[in-house]
Amino acid sequence: MSRVSSDYAGEASQTLSSQTRARWRTFVQTETGSAALLLTAVAAALLWANVDADSYEAVWGAHFTIGFDAHHLSLDLHEWINAGLMSLFFFVVGLEARREFDMGELRDRRWVLLSAVAGLGSMVVPAAIYIAINAGHDSVHGWGTAMSTDTAFALGILAVFGSRLPASLRAFMLSISVVDDLLALLVIAVFYSEGIHVPALLVALGGLLLIAVLRLAGIRKGSYCAVLSVVVWVALYEAGVDPVVTGLAVGALVVAYPAPRGALERASQLFRLFREQPTPELQRSAVQGLFAAISPNERLEQKFLPWVSYGIVPLFALANAGIELSGAKLEAAFTSPITLGILCGCVAGKVIGILGSMAGAQVLTGGRLRPNVGWGSVTAGGAIAGAAFTVSLLIASHAFEGEELDQARIGVLATLVAAFVLSWAVSGVIRLLPEARRARALLGTTDTLTDLAVAVDVRHDRIRGPEKAAVTVVEYGDFECPYCGQAEPAVRELLGHDSDVRFVWRHLPLPDVHPYAELAAEASEAAARQGKFWEMHDLLFARQDALGAEDLLRYAEELGLDMARFRDDLEQGRGARRVAEDVDSADLSGVSGTPTFFINGRRHKGAYDIAALTQAVDQARRQVLATQAGLSKPAG
Repeated sequence: MSRVSSDYAGEASQTLSSQTRARWRTFVQTETGSAALLLTAVAAALLWANVDADSYEAVWGAHFTIGFDAHHLSLDLHEWINAGLMSLFFFVVGLEARREFDMGELRDRRWVLLSAVAGLGSMVVPAAIYIAINAGHDSVHGWGTAMSTDTAFALGILAVFGSRLPASLRAFMLSISVVDDLLALLVIAVFYSEGIHVPALLVALGGLLLIAVLRLAGIRKGSYCAVLSVVVWVALYEAGVDPVVTGLAVGALVVAYPAPRGALERASQLFRLFREQPTPELQRSAVQGLFAAISPNERLEQKFLPWVSYGIVPLFALANAGIELSGAKLEAAFTSPITLGILCGCVAGKVIGILGSMAGAQVLTGGRLRPNVGWGSVTAGGAIAGAAFTVSLLIASHAFEGEELDQARIGVLATLVAAFVLSWAVSGVIRLLPEARRARALLGTTDTLTDLAVAVDVRHDRIRGPEKAAVTVVEYGDFECPYCGQAEPAVRELLGHDSDVRFVWRHLPLPDVHPYAELAAEASEAAARQGKFWEMHDLLFARQDALGAEDLLRYAEELGLDMARFRDDLEQGRGARRVAEDVDSADLSGVSGTPTFFINGRRHKGAYDIAALTQAVDQARRQVLATQAGLSKPAG
């Protein structure tokens, strides 16, 4: 494989690969911070509405008009936020749903089907509970307010209990929340929208179809899609359908994929050309090359997520959570079928709906459809899903007015407290279980997706540690890569502290970034032919700044190798085939940067310091323990 060597391009290419590894860590931090800011906004709205209700209503009731003459939209600020800015919230939800579909847990299409079943159950049961409580009252038409889980609050609660619950529960919650949001938006469109204007609806559908065609044709220019998205939004509004569905639909059309190694190499070349001749034209080419290396899905989420998490969603909370509270009003609310229907529907209905639908699907399919986490995690997920806010408030604003709207809002806010308390109780009970049963309750016994395309072969791979260890850590690395050098002490510490972990090294030299990487990889294989692979491996990392041919010969002599044989193996390139096999296996697994780790076949996303690797290894070990507990359970 031929690549252009460049020291300067290395920084750009390594930055791209490190962005992908850091994305998960950044997103988790964003969820936690966003949930805290959201709570602050709710508290501020309540305080404002109770200190000066008139000014609260006046601010959000102020009208703003866009357009001219007969062609204009005139909405109050409250509507612009709920129908306009919240479209961007659902756009981000759609982006992440598509990424899970293309690269995450939803690659297993059985899980897509099960998520749809669970999402449907998590909405039907709460709605049924609401209807049962409100039967005989005019408020029964507000059944939609009890259906939806708030994605931001749910992921925020999950982040709080992160040490108690498995990381895989996040994908579980996200997949169900996406189905939940999609169905809730359809409910708004069908049941809570005024008469549908068919010509405008057809324009909206045509706009979405045109966006899909542009994506399929490979036309990635964002301005085209942005203009078409606005057209779709306006057409849906004119059709009498809540236009927030635009965001989810457009976000779901944006594909996600790992950074292709070819695109990274081209980015390196463009950066090298710019470094040699820093002209505006080459600067633009280099920037375009960098952008092209990352999928549109990830670029757009990185761009919009902070604005949505720290701006739009808190602003929505500030505009919608302001309720005048008093002892009499709270007493009236908690004796009202509206408040009780929402609270009982969300808190009890979500647990019953998710557990019941998944258990039913598993029984009816003979076990072919079952959750990718344990039933304890499913229960905890159902408790977390009881947190209603964003979509529930949207539906409440369509279904109720006046005092009934206040009662609905109080019910929605009460679900946040109840969901947190119930989640804390469920996770606390799970922690009391013996270790093996706790692992099975959290992780289940389902075979997880394998990201590593080429399985570890003890007769072929370079392995350090016990052959039959419970946890296998595979690293694709480059001896000249400084990030691999930073990860090496963590790997050594992990192996030194844990006797039940084995480490597998696979080569992924990046000569376009590191000119001596491929030669160093072949030198390690030449040392392996004399039984000294790991000694050479350690020495190369200890001296990353000196990997020229003369340096490699000096290291071989230092290790006491047969120099004539080593020199001949190196000159004849006898290790090149083995290195190429590792590179091919990296391509099959979608690996483009170094270091990339796989733990028991699953790609490790996040930091690769000792704390992060230890946490990932511990979870992998618990999964093995859960599987063994399931296999050892007596039949019947």
